[in-house]
Amino acid sequence: MPCVQTDADLSALNTFGLPARVRHLLRVRSIEEALEARAFLAARHAAAPSLILGGGSNLVLRGEPLDTVLKVEIPGRRKCGETETDILIEAGAGEVWHDFVRWTLAQGWPGLENLSLIPGMVGAAPVQNIGAYGLEVAERVASLDALDLASGEIRPFSAADCQFGYRDSFFKRQPNRWLITAVRFRLPRHWQPVIRYGELASELSGRGFSDASPPTPVHISDAVIALRRRKLPDPAELGSAGSFFKNPVIDAARCAALLAAHPALPHHPQPGGREKLAAGWLIEQCGWKGRRIGSAGCHERHALILVNHGGAVGQDILQLAASIQNDVFKRFGVELEPEPVFI
Repeated sequence: MPCVQTDADLSALNTFGLPARVRHLLRVRSIEEALEARAFLAARHAAAPSLILGGGSNLVLRGEPLDTVLKVEIPGRRKCGETETDILIEAGAGEVWHDFVRWTLAQGWPGLENLSLIPGMVGAAPVQNIGAYGLEVAERVASLDALDLASGEIRPFSAADCQFGYRDSFFKRQPNRWLITAVRFRLPRHWQPVIRYGELASELSGRGFSDASPPTPVHISDAVIALRRRKLPDPAELGSAGSFFKNPVIDAARCAALLAAHPALPHHPQPGGREKLAAGWLIEQCGWKGRRIGSAGCHERHALILVNHGGAVGQDILQLAASIQNDVFKRFGVELEPEPVFI
């Protein structure tokens, strides 16, 4: 049976540090315990938990009392296969993402280095389709296993079954139904660096790397870690959920109109002729960088990061986010969509 805590405080289990209490917190450390957690829910006539929790790094707790939370802590790392082109690596859903990335590199298995230092757990990575510095995890996921809490079936999912989108997946669209237990990654045998992202390329150049002297996967990971530490707050010191808003994707005609009025607007071509805008730039132009409303604010170095300066509750973060969305829409006519889940 999973470890069950009653009347638990979730403040330390979300990177924003937001307070909320839960009647039953179940720590799930194996597939067997996941099935027992489902039986616990059924005994309480609950169709689903209030929340399936990983590292709490993509979460805004509103502060309302929750009934049952499943904290996924399933461990495990192993090589599970290989082909002529790829090495297959499996990780338990409760593995810390960054630790797993660095472990793969230590084994000589590159491919995840661009995603270094992203907070959270392995099981949450495909839910959010995490991405950074020119790479999305969807490009590396081979398959995964998930328990359907509605039926009790443990089902394998191919990468196509996951229906990945920009910071989106099949699982994100069906919250608190699927408990991911393990994820398998396809890492390339014939590795090529992914350094088309301008900021990363500049960081590597500043470290002395070039076409004549290319970086190794570990060098790229180190550069990504340095970039993230310079730009982003450490959640242990300043609560946040990382990038709070998705970069909006708009049609080319709308982008051209915005560029006519704002020539410095960063934009990146997307498939289908659409354009991705930089949400942080839009927010900064509206004067929000470093600004606070009470205990909630925009980070002083990165406008896309909302932070808890201490003592903020969920409604403070939601009020701040709504104010930013309103200002960006009034000035640019662009709607910002939050990345975190609101519970």
